[in-house]
Amino acid sequence: MPVSVIIPVYDRKKRLCRAIDSVLNQPEVDELIVVDDGSNRDIESAVAHYGKKLRYVRQLHSGVSAARNRGIAESKYEWLAFLDSDDEWLAGKLALQLDGLKSSQRKISHTEEIWIRNGIHVNPMNKHRKRGGNIFIDCLPLCAVSPSSVLMHRDIFDDVSLFDEDLPACEDYDLWLRIALTYEFDFVEQACLNKYGGHDDQLSRKYWGMDRFRVRSLHNLLKTRSMTQTQTQTDAVRAMLLKKLEILRLGATKRNNIELLEWIDRTQAEASLATDC
Repeated sequence: MPVSVIIPVYDRKKRLCRAIDSVLNQPEVDELIVVDDGSNRDIESAVAHYGKKLRYVRQLHSGVSAARNRGIAESKYEWLAFLDSDDEWLAGKLALQLDGLKSSQRKISHTEEIWIRNGIHVNPMNKHRKRGGNIFIDCLPLCAVSPSSVLMHRDIFDDVSLFDEDLPACEDYDLWLRIALTYEFDFVEQACLNKYGGHDDQLSRKYWGMDRFRVRSLHNLLKTRSMTQTQTQTDAVRAMLLKKLEILRLGATKRNNIELLEWIDRTQAEASLATDC
């Protein structure tokens, strides 16, 4: 089962080599595509010594979703894995996932991870606990799957489409929701990657009010309800959407953000219309 790996990168030149090394140490990798999302730094020269297994692609700065989608389009193989440029796979990651997928006959897998913040190991809270199977409800409050842990069959994208390039953040939250509507996830309980955080260029630090983007994703699910979406799933999406809108309303009211309050009102009204349909 040959695997294509996609690493999007924007200016993280120093951390990138650590990520690349961790991928190329996996025997199952047949190609690694590094998509340079218009970096200001010379990424190409930093990866030139890795040889033919690594393919460098550069595009105009368009965001992480566009970079991942470009990597998917450039890839050759049926199985796709993703790694953020600041994270690091541990030895045996892909072997464990491929074994699990063969046994379960599922098309997507994710793994446990080790969190490192500012160089210090931290324990995730209970709300971040991961599992396999039908995880749609788990995916509603927050992102329950790390992109750097995912191995999936490319056929899934034919069913649910690609990463949403209109979302500047929480694009992974959006994709896992769409996938979890109809697909069960295999899960490797062993930690298979180091997930690093705390640095200034993380999207969660760049954008305030990350729930704004989760709300957009939930709203889109209501508006474009698929034939496979059950009434139970629809009700759960609506309940979470309304809950997150109220949280956003509190913040917008406190800051007297009239534009955001008007958007919240419109979104709530459209959610009510979706209820009546």
